[in-house]
Amino acid sequence: MLEEFVWTEKYRPKTIAECILPEKTRAECAAMVAQGNLPNLLLAGGPGIGKTTVAKAMISEIGSECMVINASLYGNIDTIRNEIQDYATSSSFDGKRKYVILDEADGINANSQRALRAFMEEYSANCGFILTCNNKKRLHGALGSRIAEISFDISKKETPKVAAAFMKRVEGILKTENVEYDRAVVASLITKFFPDLRRTLNEFQKFAAAGKIDSGTLTNTSSLRIDEVLDMCKDKRFDDLRKWVAENSDIDANSVMESIYDRADARVAKGSIPLLILKIADYEYRGAFVADQQILLLAFFVELLSEIEFV
Repeated sequence: MLEEFVWTEKYRPKTIAECILPEKTRAECAAMVAQGNLPNLLLAGGPGIGKTTVAKAMISEIGSECMVINASLYGNIDTIRNEIQDYATSSSFDGKRKYVILDEADGINANSQRALRAFMEEYSANCGFILTCNNKKRLHGALGSRIAEISFDISKKETPKVAAAFMKRVEGILKTENVEYDRAVVASLITKFFPDLRRTLNEFQKFAAAGKIDSGTLTNTSSLRIDEVLDMCKDKRFDDLRKWVAENSDIDANSVMESIYDRADARVAKGSIPLLILKIADYEYRGAFVADQQILLLAFFVELLSEIEFV
């Protein structure tokens, strides 16, 4: 068996106790696991916050089988009718109830949502469904009424405790991987990307390739990289922008736009700043409804190079 290299998979928690969660969310999940059988669930919250990890951990703890489907890619009627129906109608090896995890279920189209509602009812004795989503408003009300919701939102009051638990986890990983690190820099990076735990861990693995995480690491995440992008927009270098987006596919689009806003006073002509703000607000809103964040970010850059005046 090949050794897992990607940290988000290599160190993925296997139980609810290991997951980085607010106490209320952990208690809700643990109570369902204790019953030994899970209802149909909707795990709702922002990206990278641990929804899929929790779904897998819950199913593993009750000893059941599961099938995972990325609904943003395969949330069409054919997938519902073929893959899910075949799986839901077959029996498990041990006779236990099986589960389907529909990841990013807010990407399921309207027809497939109607088909899914029917399957949930028809095969409920043999198969349960756990849906994860970033934007629950995109799920039809009739579907939402058939599933119990667990919110993964982290309140301001809970943030320090959850962030501290995640920092402890990151430090353990860095020690296991023999990576030297500065605790203050680790804390700064966690603060920068929190609460997207997946994105944060991916960033740490990228920076750890140099063998250590120190003050020089912060330079790599500073405005210098954003200045490169703004130079491309100013010079209307579309091909370079397209290449940059492809090479930085793991970067959150909202983080890029917020960094551009932070650099606006220094890099954008005063008369163009109000228009820039409107475009950032527009594209951050659109980001909740699109599957491909790379295309969204590139479209944003195209509008910048076409309409914004830089200095």
